[in-house]
Amino acid sequence: MNNNKEEENRLKRKKVVQHPVNAVLCGTGEYTTGYVHTGGSKSDKKVGVVGLCMFELRRLGHVAEISMAGTTGKKFGGIRDHLKTKISDVYGGLDVSINSFPADDVARDVHAYREAIDTLKPGDVITIFTPDPTHFEIAKYAIERGVHVLVTKPAVMTLAHHKELVVLAKEHNVLVMVEFHKRWDPIYTDAKARARTLGGFSFFSSFMSQPKFQLNTFKSWAGKLSDISYYLNSHHIDMHCWMMDGRAVPIRVVASASTGVAESEPFNCPKGTEDSITLMTTWKMLDTGTTGTAVYTSSWAAPTSDVHSQQRFHFMAHKGDINVDQAHRGYFVASDDNPFASVNPLYMSYAPSPEGHFNGHSGYGYKSIESFVKAAQAVNSGEFHPSELDDRLPTLASTEATTAILEAGRISLDKGIHVDIKFSEEKGFALVIPESVKA
Repeated sequence: MNNNKEEENRLKRKKVVQHPVNAVLCGTGEYTTGYVHTGGSKSDKKVGVVGLCMFELRRLGHVAEISMAGTTGKKFGGIRDHLKTKISDVYGGLDVSINSFPADDVARDVHAYREAIDTLKPGDVITIFTPDPTHFEIAKYAIERGVHVLVTKPAVMTLAHHKELVVLAKEHNVLVMVEFHKRWDPIYTDAKARARTLGGFSFFSSFMSQPKFQLNTFKSWAGKLSDISYYLNSHHIDMHCWMMDGRAVPIRVVASASTGVAESEPFNCPKGTEDSITLMTTWKMLDTGTTGTAVYTSSWAAPTSDVHSQQRFHFMAHKGDINVDQAHRGYFVASDDNPFASVNPLYMSYAPSPEGHFNGHSGYGYKSIESFVKAAQAVNSGEFHPSELDDRLPTLASTEATTAILEAGRISLDKGIHVDIKFSEEKGFALVIPESVKA
């Protein structure tokens, strides 16, 4: 009987017509366009990720109109030239046309995203790749208008904002997904499945860094509005939370940091800006009550090396352990321009196909964005309710633990205390801060 019902649902879903969605890309910087300040990025994302993926999804019929919303209209001339030379001219004339907000003659408008989102209809989509503190307001504005949201990590900076957006998303029946693209890395996906077979949790250690020249890209907000833990630790915290989902919960966070590079020449970030942040987190198994320790470390003060980002983790459980070095896949390239590099086309492969089209459809950078767009289409067609995607995608509703750990870490640094985390099935996660240090 159940098999017949499942087959009936499968056939019903197979007949559903998926209509293309319009998209607004909020944020016009490195990850969206590959364009930084007045020219191309010097990182491994020289042609961006989000914009290229959306242009390709438009070619494939999943996306219709594409708009970009930034804060400086006068940058769009340079961005259009960059998109033409780095994308359209490389990928067989791929259509890179965009509507832009604010207008090209506007020096600055921090609310241009509102005008852009107002052009959308319910069921359309936005992506948010903007400084961390802006995520909440942009996402809220879109959700209230029935627009599906893909937001970069960290989704938001506080547990209160996270919970508020989850409630709003349910009220407006929209999908809100966090762009944790490591979940589409085949090695990380396999490691997650294996970790859940190894018994009780004992230890997790992760490290992720970016070269210090990236501080030039981030200096408008680094140390002022957000920190390196929110920006980079979020990736491996999510990975660990995904491994532990339904099996264990974080119960305490103590943070520590190093300083000295970001605040000095030539970066001149505010005094006290952390170079590296470590969050030591205690976890508790839900079935046995046994505990384990996680140590998440991130840095943006690393030297230039063979990779843009060092990134690795070690997971140990009662019956085994796992080590993953995501930065080194056994593929090394040397050239006169770049003497030695460990490259990772499993993330984004920029080499064109024999027909001249973009050919990186198997990369986990592309797949995370493709999965969001297709999921939004499926919600629009009635194939899925957004809540049915919580166990398939990193939705906002399913990633609360990550935000709890990140905020607890920031409070621990600011107050010099440990921060306890409470969990209940009914209310989710809550931070416990002594009254004497709340002010």
